[in-house]
Amino acid sequence: MRVLFMGTSDFAIRALKELIAHHFEVIGVVTQPDRPSGRGKKLSPPPVKQIAIENNLQVFQPEKVRKPEFVETLKQLTPDVIIVAAFGQLLPQAVLDIPPCGVINLHPSLLPKYRGAAPIQWALINGENETGVTLMLLDVGEDTGDIICMERIPIRIEDTAETLHEQLADIGARLLVEVLAKLPQGQPPAATPQNHADATHAPRLTKTVGHINWNESATTIHNLIRGTAGWPGAYTFFREGMLLKIIQSLPHEYEQKIKQNISQEKPGTIKITSERQLFVATGKGELQLLQVQPATKKIMEVYDFVNGYQLKTGESFSV
Repeated sequence: MRVLFMGTSDFAIRALKELIAHHFEVIGVVTQPDRPSGRGKKLSPPPVKQIAIENNLQVFQPEKVRKPEFVETLKQLTPDVIIVAAFGQLLPQAVLDIPPCGVINLHPSLLPKYRGAAPIQWALINGENETGVTLMLLDVGEDTGDIICMERIPIRIEDTAETLHEQLADIGARLLVEVLAKLPQGQPPAATPQNHADATHAPRLTKTVGHINWNESATTIHNLIRGTAGWPGAYTFFREGMLLKIIQSLPHEYEQKIKQNISQEKPGTIKITSERQLFVATGKGELQLLQVQPATKKIMEVYDFVNGYQLKTGESFSV
């Protein structure tokens, strides 16, 4: 079976590696062009490109996959199936019509929930109890294609966008190999239409999404911290506008209110315990901060942050 792979970000790496490990005939890899990154704005290849080069696979990097000349290039490759994972461009019908076995997409959500660019992050931000991976037959819409299969997993309170990313990438790669191994000769796999009435959207994150509003509940803020882990990060300001990223936290909505004695304080108010723990009053309950990162500094444990910056009870973060 001739497999053409389309992917760009880290999430796609696991799927490509599994295809190679299981000896599928990967005839080429389509990924995004190299982009400037870092302070020097040097051109950096997409993660998937590096894996492709290491395995001597032909790489294509079109600025727009829908351009007629590139569509013709894909036709000449004669793939039996196209696999798409975190590619970053919508495919036109002209590309979808090329492989006889269809275009199969890996999406890290339980479709039709969380269609879009950031499903892992928004599932956490919105406080979902479960998530998963869906394999679908791609159509011209954004994650609207018929569902081939899906696998669910619970979301634990300690999960972050980074930990779920790893779990779901592994699951997606395994499901993909299982589906391809059973793929009918010359035709797409069986699939079921989505219930479009239940669809929700997961737009790309922006930096402003991570700005903490201490008027929200402790659990809501904790979910924001988990969902924005990695990028853009959840952040607040203190002491004349110094930016502080919150890396790890623990909500206490129904516990320790008497012990900490800050449940009636203004949201954003800081409480330092005798053990140098840091609690922050919120609109509902308290949020315990475990790891933080001051601007231009490395990630640090709260104990070191409290001592280093000599934080006092009664100081506050900006709302």
